Amino acid sequence: MEWTGEGLLIGVRRHGESSVIAEAMVLGRGRYLGLVRGGRSHRLAATLQPGNTVQLVWRARIEEHLGTFTVELLQARAAELIADRTRLYASQLICELLRLLPERDAHDRLLMLALTLLDNPVNPAAIARFEMSILDELGFGLDLTSCAATGSTTDLTHVSPKTGRAVSRSAAQPYLDRLLLLPHCLTDRGNASPDDVAAAFKLTGHFLDMHVWSARNIDPPAIRDLLIEILTNEHGAQSSTLAP
Repeated sequence: MEWTGEGLLIGVRRHGESSVIAEAMVLGRGRYLGLVRGGRSHRLAATLQPGNTVQLVWRARIEEHLGTFTVELLQARAAELIADRTRLYASQLICELLRLLPERDAHDRLLMLALTLLDNPVNPAAIARFEMSILDELGFGLDLTSCAATGSTTDLTHVSPKTGRAVSRSAAQPYLDRLLLLPHCLTDRGNASPDDVAAAFKLTGHFLDMHVWSARNIDPPAIRDLLIEILTNEHGAQSSTLAP
């Protein structure tokens, strides 16, 4: 078995004395793992960095095997990301979120979104929307189109923490202490204040924890809290610009 494709490196871990197991999101193929022999060598160290785009050749005797990767660098983002703490943390979170996807299941839309985020200035609201897209593709999408109580499609201000459905302002009034805020930045691309960004990440984090992290008995990425702290800081939020 053999195929060739372009992929975004999202994880690398040591294997044996000189090899690594590389993890990549591959266009048309999804999340794939493969052994890179000699992957810990100086020659390959700069190539095998999460955030880089690489050309991959995957080979295995049968499809079910782990297989091996031959790797060629196409776009070196890692050095540029390392030079900017906010972009580095954002890239690390994006890669960790992509690693939640099932293996060998194509998610090209998410891959394209991830590449857009990596190749543009950090957009806090877009990262929160990316988390919402991860939930959607995992089968736990939020319904933010109409009010769960009244059916109204306007003035949606809150979300039920149990069902993930939107709630209108009027219907939310008796239950404000039980509902999650719905910031506009999750449903449109306008400017987002630090408070909006904080509310967006609180919302997506609640459902990621309920459906994914706690459900799988894994911890949320440690980098997520550090990134949110930077993005919700007034100065950090003002210095970030919207991506296309």
